[in-house]
Amino acid sequence: MPLDPRAIAAAAADATATARQIAPFSEIDPSFDMPTAYAAAAEFQAIRGGTMVGRKIGFTNRTIWERYGVDGPMWGVVTDRTLVPFAGEWVVEVAPFCEPRLEPEVALKLAAAPEAGMDETALLGIIEWFAPAFEIVDSVYPGWRFSLADCVVTGALHRALLLGPAVPNDPAWSGLLPDLELELRRNGELVETGHGMNVLDGPVSALRFLVDTIARDGGPPLQAGEIISTGTLTDAWPIEAGATFEARYKGTPFADTRVRFV
Repeated sequence: MPLDPRAIAAAAADATATARQIAPFSEIDPSFDMPTAYAAAAEFQAIRGGTMVGRKIGFTNRTIWERYGVDGPMWGVVTDRTLVPFAGEWVVEVAPFCEPRLEPEVALKLAAAPEAGMDETALLGIIEWFAPAFEIVDSVYPGWRFSLADCVVTGALHRALLLGPAVPNDPAWSGLLPDLELELRRNGELVETGHGMNVLDGPVSALRFLVDTIARDGGPPLQAGEIISTGTLTDAWPIEAGATFEARYKGTPFADTRVRFV
């Protein structure tokens, strides 16, 4: 018998709240699919609470699909409870998480509501600002083994968006975002170099995916004022207490960002 979205959401919300891992729903019910997952995600968000302030796009980085056993992107909700503005250096406790990982990203704010079918040039024209960001993602499924639908249930694995200082949109530099280069450092040592092209060919292209996907599959349409996290430029890096990560963005006016885990 197929799992009920409300039962899925309740189990996922309890696991998230207690930092307790559970079996992927796709293993329990082989018929578990994306429409059911998004229905469960809406219920999950209602249980978790908070006011929606934006969206996050997950698995836009094609270079890591095979590693995690997924075949495309998905999206989740960012709320006023998961958005953490820049504070010089973020300090984050790891205790509330199961298997947290860190993703360096580019976030943006919409100045107007986008419409399905808009190309990258049109979308670029309705973006108010861009910002460097870290997203904390977490898996209630042991060993980060799951289907894409499993990820959707828990808000696309979203736990927090650490939002860096915003930089006003300026065509003189924002059109170069696909070419940006990012150095991710852990405890001062370079661990990976990421590129803007990794996220579906660029952050604005990732936004286009989100707009068209929501229009096709349903979900609350994007609105002016929403903050969008466009996906990780590198792999998602495991987090543990005592680690400090720094992201250095090249080819943009973004400030370097730094987070310390305790």
